[in-house]
Amino acid sequence: MPLESALTPETTRPTLSRRFSVAPMMDWTDRHCRFFLRQLSRQALLYTEMVTTGALLHGDSARFLRHSEAEYPLALQLGGSVPDELAACAKLAQSAGYDEVNLNVGCPSDRVQNNMIGACLMAHPALVADCVKAMRDTVSIPVTIKHRIGIDGRDSYAELCDFVGQISEAGCQSFTVHARIAILAGLSPKENREVPPLRYEVAAQIKRDFPHLEIILNGGIKRLEDCHVHLQTFDGVMLGREAYHNPYLLAEVDRQLFGATTPVLSRIEAMQSMRAYIAAHLAEGGSMHHITRHMLGLGQGFHGARRFRQLLSVDIHRTSAPLALFDQAAQLLEGR
Repeated sequence: MPLESALTPETTRPTLSRRFSVAPMMDWTDRHCRFFLRQLSRQALLYTEMVTTGALLHGDSARFLRHSEAEYPLALQLGGSVPDELAACAKLAQSAGYDEVNLNVGCPSDRVQNNMIGACLMAHPALVADCVKAMRDTVSIPVTIKHRIGIDGRDSYAELCDFVGQISEAGCQSFTVHARIAILAGLSPKENREVPPLRYEVAAQIKRDFPHLEIILNGGIKRLEDCHVHLQTFDGVMLGREAYHNPYLLAEVDRQLFGATTPVLSRIEAMQSMRAYIAAHLAEGGSMHHITRHMLGLGQGFHGARRFRQLLSVDIHRTSAPLALFDQAAQLLEGR
């Protein structure tokens, strides 16, 4: 059965598992990206972009919460540090149908620091614990956290244990650990993803010292072979930019990591599974580029890949027949 029909809202809601997830990424993991990734993997847990409490409580909450039921299992990542506000947003997330609420304690950008959001919260474990407790007291869906192994000025292992310990005492049972510190003074967000060294051994020690907690490893993971290795130590793995730039790796996730026996989609099948979704978006007045910008990674490693990407990133802005151009690009995936 094609995934386009297999993933309709009428099908049984899948069980949430954090064995494999795709990280929340600003400007990337929007609802169109998530719908596309879901065509490739039925089991991967998908995350929204980070949404601030202010955006949800004082902005267009319907737009920020909008998603398709075909995206499940799906988690909403929140940015904030006021317990009551986070609780109100968690309630909105549960009402909207999300499977999980995740608190961002890892983003290092200046903008979120100035609003007490993201990695700077690692210096305030008691406040984070209050935030987690407020959300858990309000909703029945899981409340999880994504964090670094430390920040500049608070990067000892003892301080990390104190952080995890206080948050777990507030009731959080699942921690996604980006195995780098965040350097909040002097490095850009991009540099913070690359300059601080990966220290998987620190995350592994957290799992040993807190064996009752679910510990998900994030940071620098690029291959499913690496996922198999890390899953011998951790409860799950989270991929970020590699999953976005090379999305076809998700086509093997269900079979390799979840033991599924369903056929693996070819690249052209993954492409074609999006056609009806794109047509519906165009009918609503949307642009095909809103969706296909997330699909450029299908064009990797074969003759014609460059032309595929050019059609969907350059020519797309010049055409008056977007679906015809889409079909032209899809033909380049024939046999891939």
